Amino acid sequence: MTTLIIGAHGQIGQLLVQELADHHQKPRAMVRNEPQAEAVRSLGAEPVIADLEGDFSHAFEGCDKVVFTAGSGAKTGADKTILVDMWGAMKAVDIARARGIQQFVMVSSRGAEDPEAGPAKIKHYTVCKKVADDHLLASGVPYTILRPGRLTDDPASGRVINHWPEKAEDQWISRADVALAIEHCLGSPGTIGKIYPLFHGDQPIAACLG
Repeated sequence: MTTLIIGAHGQIGQLLVQELADHHQKPRAMVRNEPQAEAVRSLGAEPVIADLEGDFSHAFEGCDKVVFTAGSGAKTGADKTILVDMWGAMKAVDIARARGIQQFVMVSSRGAEDPEAGPAKIKHYTVCKKVADDHLLASGVPYTILRPGRLTDDPASGRVINHWPEKAEDQWISRADVALAIEHCLGSPGTIGKIYPLFHGDQPIAACLG
């Protein structure tokens, strides 16, 4: 069983590579260039160089599952958000459907369920995430969608909740816990066909996502 991680050089992607490698798995890590390839190789992945803004179908060869955790980043403009977070994700879904991928884990975002309800300043981002999520839902590809809250660099706790906290200041989760949640979903067939809001909490990941 081989998992392709799209966005493997990102912060969540690298944490996920390390988690999988620690459990004797060697994921395929899609990266943009050779320096990034060397970085993920050192973490235990098999790198493949490809660009979400081009043809990256070759990255899927021999893979059974896909994780999409790529993002344009906060410092880029709306144009990159459209090309990466929306269009890149939609292309990945289409390739996954053509290749018969067994599970597609989409790392989406809080607010993607209803962009109208969120802050106007990030509406373009949540709209792109919603469009990508809806495309996956309509594709027929076996899916798991995670919608994490505000991301932090806190250490992993292994404990989350799968509903929105009442207080805005509690609507966060560490990147390390998102990586643990992805790893759990990849090994848990019961998470297929589910959409999970994901925030820091008090429940073990295995009990909360299943």
